[in-house]
Order: sequence, then C-alpha cells, then structure tokens
Amino acid sequence: MEAPAAPHNPDKTELTVTSPEQMRELGRRLAKQLRAGDLVMLSGELGAGKTTLTRGLGEGLGVRGAVTSPTFVIARVHPSLGDGPPLVHVDAYRLSGGLDEMEDLDLDVSLTDSVIVVEWGEGKVEELTEDRLQVVIHRAVGDTTDEVRHVTLTGLGERWSGTDLSALAA
Repeated sequence: MEAPAAPHNPDKTELTVTSPEQMRELGRRLAKQLRAGDLVMLSGELGAGKTTLTRGLGEGLGVRGAVTSPTFVIARVHPSLGDGPPLVHVDAYRLSGGLDEMEDLDLDVSLTDSVIVVEWGEGKVEELTEDRLQVVIHRAVGDTTDEVRHVTLTGLGERWSGTDLSALAA
C-alpha cells in the first residue's frame, strides 16, 4: 500500500519594501518569473502599493499603456510590446462573483494567454486556477507617512512548486 502524497507546502517569501520605487522594482523582478496563464492575486489596505507593484509588473513584462488603477473600469488589458503575454489588470473590489463575472467583462483576450493580476480578488477569482501567486501587502494604518511595506508572496499549486520566490529579495 502506497503512502498518501504529502500535501504541497506553498512556497512563501516575506520581504520588506521601504519606498514606492522599491515596490515597482519588486514588480519588475517578479515579472521575470511570470508567464502566460499566471494568476497573481494582490491584497492589502487602500494605499498599500498594489497598483504600484502592478506598474512594475507592466514595465517588466514590456506592455503598452500606463498601468493605473482599474477601479472604475474594473479591468484593463495592456498588450505586449514584444512577444510576451498581455497583462490583464483587474480590480475585483466591486465584483461579487468569480469566473462567470470575469468572463462577462469581455476582455477580448484569452485569460490562459495572459498574465492576470487581480486586486481585491480573495474569494472571487480563485476558481480561475489552482495555480496562483498570492501577494499580501501590509502597511501601517492610521495617520502615518511611513512608506514601509511588508510583502508576503505565497505560490500555490504545481505551477509555483519549487519556484524560489526568495530570489525576489535580491
């Protein structure tokens, strides 16, 4: 009788970022790890740096258009300027459903051919794929000008198994 497979422990890395430029640089480095079909879920308080990180991802992926918060349009597609995948940037704050609502957005791209970054996606888009990268950005709350952010990256599923996310701290 074969022993059951051990559950996969997700790859988890914690980083400290001290400026918006460092957050963008983290996005640029993370972009080198991403490929078509990847789902990146970003969470954190308002002003934590989710869009700043995504801006760096866009720069690293070499996509067209300024990456800005898609809060009011819900989703933006940034086509690649080269041969890489497009970046689909979604703000799921106002979405209530999951995959059906994502498909209803009529993004005019195949999600499997794109890198998808979803802000506020917890409990809404996990059904897109079991393989995802969860990025949680913590910042001090209240009346503070503190730029320090604590970023936790957790790779889930086979796609991220064995991926050394600690290299992003370089």
